[in-house]
Amino acid sequence: MSMRYKGGRISATAPTTSTSAASGVWTRQQQMQAIAAGNWPLPPPSASSVDYLVIAGGGGGGFYGSGGGCGGGGAGGFRTATSFAVSTGSSITVTVGAGGAGATTNAAGSVGGDSVFGSITSSGGGGGGSRNTANATDGGSGGGAAANSGTATGGAGNTPATSPSQGNNGGNDGGGGAPYLAAGGGGASAVGADRSTGTGGNGTASSYSGSSVTYAGGGGGGSYSGTSAATGGSGGGGDGGYAAVSAVNGTTNLGGGGGGAGNGAGSSSAGSGGSGVVIIRYADTYAAATSTTGSPTVTVTGGYRIYKWTSSGSITF
Repeated sequence: MSMRYKGGRISATAPTTSTSAASGVWTRQQQMQAIAAGNWPLPPPSASSVDYLVIAGGGGGGFYGSGGGCGGGGAGGFRTATSFAVSTGSSITVTVGAGGAGATTNAAGSVGGDSVFGSITSSGGGGGGSRNTANATDGGSGGGAAANSGTATGGAGNTPATSPSQGNNGGNDGGGGAPYLAAGGGGASAVGADRSTGTGGNGTASSYSGSSVTYAGGGGGGSYSGTSAATGGSGGGGDGGYAAVSAVNGTTNLGGGGGGAGNGAGSSSAGSGGSGVVIIRYADTYAAATSTTGSPTVTVTGGYRIYKWTSSGSITF
C-alpha cells in the first residue's frame, strides 16, 4: 500500500538505513519515506573517547597546640589526558574525593580523598606536619614539614607514582630560628617552599570546564611569630595561620591543600583541604550520554560537550 503526502506519492518500500549509515543517492520520495519512519536523519553516534581532568581532595594542615607554626597540606593529585577510550553501554564510576581535615590535636593533617574516573585514580594530598610531633605525609602532592629543632622532610608527592606526575613534594623545615615559618605543601606544578618562605606550591591550569581554571595548589605553612604567615599556592591552596589567626581552608572543588596552624597556644586552627572535581569533555558532534548519576553540570560550549562532577556518580554512553 502506498503512503500519500501532499504534493506527491511515496513508495511503501523505505530506503535501506542502519544506526550508523544511510548511503546512496536518494530521491525526494525516499527521503520523505525515511523521515516518516523515523530512520533519517540518523542520530549522532556515541563518543568512543573523552578528555578527562581528575582532581583529588587536598590534604589538611598540621596543628601543634603548644604553639608553633605547622606545615601546609599538599594539593590533591592532578591527572589529565586526552582520548581516553570509553565503551557504549558500560557505566563508568566517578568518585570525587573530599578534602582532608585540618588537625585539631598535635598531629599532621589528614590525607585528602582520592578522585576516580573509571580506571584513573588521582591520590589525595598529604597532610601538613606538626612541630616535632608528626611528620608530613605523602600523597598526590606531599604535605609541608614542620620542626622546632633539627630538620623535617616534606611529604613525597606523586604517591603512588603516575606518568605524567600527578603532583610534587612538600617543602622541608630546617627547624629553629627566624623566620619561624613551617613549610608549604606541594602543588600540581611546583614543590612546596621550605621554611624560608613557606608558600604552597602552585597549581596547574586547565580549560576543560569551558574556561581556564587553576587547580591543586598547596597550603601555606603556619608562622611561629609575626603578623602574617605564608600564602597558599595558586589553585586553591589555603594560607597558613599566625598568632591567634586561623589558617585558611583549601578551596572547594579545586583540590587545594589547607594552611598549617600558627602559633597561638592552640587558638590558631589548621585549615582543611578542598574537595576535588572530575571533568570530562568530548566533541559536541557526538550524542549526549544516555544516563548519568551524581548530578553533573552539563555544558555545551566551544565545540565540546562537558560533564563536571562535584559529587560522586557515574556516566553511561
